[in-house]
Amino acid sequence: MVSLLFPANKHKPWIETEYQGIVMENDNTVLLNPPLFALDKDTPLHYAGEICGFRVHNVPGGSGSVQFEAVVLDRSTGEGLVRSKEPLDCESQREHSFTIQAYDCGEGPDGSNSKKSHKATVHVRVNDVNEFSPVFVERHYEASVPEGRLFDRIVRVEALDADCSPQYSQICFYDIITPNVPFAIDNDGNIKNTEPLDSKRQRVHTFWVTAFDCGKNRAQADAQVTVTVKPSCKTGWIGWSKRVEYTPGSGSIPLFPNLHLETCEETVWNIQATVELQTGHIGKGCDRDSYSDRSVRRLCGAVRGEVDLLPPPSPAANWTAALPTLPSSDSSLVFSFNGSTHVAVVPESVASTVSGDHFTLQLWMRRGGANTQTSTSQARGFRKEEETIICSTVKNDDSYSHYSLSVHGCRLSLFYWPDVSAARPVKFLWKLEQVCDSEWHHLSLSVQFPSVTLYVDGVTFDPALIHDNGAIPNPAPRQRLVIGACWEPEEKQKDILNNTIPEGRDIGKYVGGYRGLLSGVTVRPGSVEPHSVVECLYACREGLDFGDLETLGSGMKVHVNPSQSVLVLEGDDIESFNRAVQQVTYRNSLRFATPGVRPLKLTTSLRCFNEESCLSLRPLESYLVVLQPDAPQISLSGVGPHLARPAPEFESPRGVPLFPELRIVCSLSHAVNTAAQGMEGGALMSDAVAHTLDGCEVQPLGEELNPEREELLVDMDALKERGLDIINTTAYIAITGAESISVYEDVLRSVRYRLAKGSARFERRFRLSCSEMNGRYTSNELTLEVNFLHSLDSLYHPSHLLASQQQFLHPSHHTGELSGHTLPNPHRNSVVPGAATVIIMVCVGFLVVMVILGVFRIRSIHRRGDGARSGCKEGSSQWDDSALTIIVNPMESYESRMGISADTEGEGDEDEEVVDTPDDGSDDQRIIIKKEGRDANTRRY
Repeated sequence: MVSLLFPANKHKPWIETEYQGIVMENDNTVLLNPPLFALDKDTPLHYAGEICGFRVHNVPGGSGSVQFEAVVLDRSTGEGLVRSKEPLDCESQREHSFTIQAYDCGEGPDGSNSKKSHKATVHVRVNDVNEFSPVFVERHYEASVPEGRLFDRIVRVEALDADCSPQYSQICFYDIITPNVPFAIDNDGNIKNTEPLDSKRQRVHTFWVTAFDCGKNRAQADAQVTVTVKPSCKTGWIGWSKRVEYTPGSGSIPLFPNLHLETCEETVWNIQATVELQTGHIGKGCDRDSYSDRSVRRLCGAVRGEVDLLPPPSPAANWTAALPTLPSSDSSLVFSFNGSTHVAVVPESVASTVSGDHFTLQLWMRRGGANTQTSTSQARGFRKEEETIICSTVKNDDSYSHYSLSVHGCRLSLFYWPDVSAARPVKFLWKLEQVCDSEWHHLSLSVQFPSVTLYVDGVTFDPALIHDNGAIPNPAPRQRLVIGACWEPEEKQKDILNNTIPEGRDIGKYVGGYRGLLSGVTVRPGSVEPHSVVECLYACREGLDFGDLETLGSGMKVHVNPSQSVLVLEGDDIESFNRAVQQVTYRNSLRFATPGVRPLKLTTSLRCFNEESCLSLRPLESYLVVLQPDAPQISLSGVGPHLARPAPEFESPRGVPLFPELRIVCSLSHAVNTAAQGMEGGALMSDAVAHTLDGCEVQPLGEELNPEREELLVDMDALKERGLDIINTTAYIAITGAESISVYEDVLRSVRYRLAKGSARFERRFRLSCSEMNGRYTSNELTLEVNFLHSLDSLYHPSHLLASQQQFLHPSHHTGELSGHTLPNPHRNSVVPGAATVIIMVCVGFLVVMVILGVFRIRSIHRRGDGARSGCKEGSSQWDDSALTIIVNPMESYESRMGISADTEGEGDEDEEVVDTPDDGSDDQRIIIKKEGRDANTRRY
């Protein structure tokens, strides 16, 4: 019964093996091709021939089954529908793949014995909707083109669309929306010019472009295009400045901040540029410390004890007086040698201090004359014979050694003879371009025989050793040191016996004269000079440099020569090379750089793939101008215009310090812009800076110091310890040497003035001044007036009275000594200035005369009375007061306050004296003595 009602389910449902589906973006119904129908051969049986549903499965490597579902639309026909569970986004995922399987309703309502079809693959493609607009990759495009040419493409603009389909994601065309511009754009975004461009008519063109996708959506924002029209392309450097200014104290400045190389699209695979800074006319080849060679040696930490073989001419060093000298921008003295008559013979007393086979010889040398500018090729034609720079025969205990330094063409040689009577001579030879380039070079030769080290401009060079076995005449066995030539005796070897020359036979001539310039020739016996000191002595304070090596592009190389006067750049990329050139700088570490012009030269070498058509650039020349530096103000203060001390203090062994509270301040005044601060005009700002002084001078004004009565004392141990030099004469004291301000303050505060016993006068004036940079900048002149205070007790001595009267009545000191002085009276033994002392002595003398006159008058009265009583005749002698004139001195009241009295004992037998003084308005005070005898003439003191 049951089997008749529910027949058995014999067949499985059947569907297609593959379906292609399409679903619109932002929709969920999938349109399948072919349509989804499941067939069952059990049709028309109820349940067994009906389709109850579809199942969706993932396929290996498939995706999206979770997002889709299949439903049955008609169970009897098996029609089904595939749909997404949520709207799909094409931009997120454009295609989906999964499998679908149909199953029937089984044998009954409970779905028992249900059968499934095979699995069919479903590919669903999401159709795009034009929901996005194009967007430009760049908002602003720039390009530059040379004028006068038509280009197929100047610049390419590009826009993108976020839609997923080719229809809506592709940019169909671009458009220039700015009207009337000489440019056109194609569908790929390439912009070209429609007519030749003229930089003179319009240098810069700016316009706007837009883009459309294939769905005709316009770009969200338009793009701006700027085309710069360059003048006709000329290969070479662009942005070259003819003049570059440098302000001292600016550190480093770029020389070519806007320079770049234009190759006009020529393919270049190697570029080399050489920058030359010409400083040969500045001092000894460049800007160095403007101090003396001796001071520079101290600043560089050189070992002391060097002997200057070419010192400035002076009474103590007169062997250089006949040599011509040349001006130099630094402080050194340059001596010129002409190869014949210009020779300096160092005295034996100086030459004996540099004996021995261990010494260091240093000098500055420039071959040729003062104005010689000889190239290296021409220099090879220098004189064929050797030119001797220095020739020395040295006595070593019981023997003599000999050495000479010479130049020959482009060779430098040291001829060394350890023992002129026994050992063979040895020659050390160097082949150097620096010897014959007619430029300044620093030579440092350290001899520690048999080892010899040569430094030229701070760089060491190894010699070639030659044992010279040729016929060489023996030098005379007599100590002799010659600069600029060598002494050759005429005596034969047989005349030189036992290393002695027969008396009267020391005759000869100077040979191998040197032609050129020399400066700073020093010899220091003992150990050799350290290399660091040699480098410091030569080091230039100005030169070329590279700004930042970290910014140097790949493939770029930079080389700078030791003197930093030549800088070489090499690279293979134009852009990297241009950035590197803009990093070339000039630096000058001197606070007070030498002003003037430094020529600049840029030489460029290019190498191209096609060597025949490679570019050739001419050298560029310009100049660097170092401006005048701000002058420092050296201010001396802390010393009053007057220094008054008791005379015994000056007569003490230590004397009296003249400048105990001296202060030295150095400052720089420079202009500042006050407009930014709301002020009118400009102003000067002064900055205190740390300076190095190199000299101070104390000079007595008026007559020079009398070495028998007065002297200036300086702490020589302190000077020696600090390495300072002193020149002490009766006309001035000069302390020289580069040192800090504090050191000079300490030294000058210790300067004392001392007098011999009984040599005190009334005043003495001194002047103090300092300088730096060897007198290039000087301080104010500080004048000090020294007053000697005398005790009043000493005025009673007749010699003091006479000396004071002579000093007071001396016309040259009369006015100055009476003005500006007061007489202090602190206690009984007070002292007074010199001018007041003179007045007091005059008043004392006046009181003594008055007392004597009073005594004489009293005696005359008594004498007349006695004569009347005794009946004397009218012819008897009487007191005659007709010639007596008394003028009271205005200082009499002052003397009474001082409590000064006159001693009148023993004066009764003296002649009558009359003192005549003018009125107060007269500065010429006189003492007139009138006698009643045969000699009644008056005397003026």
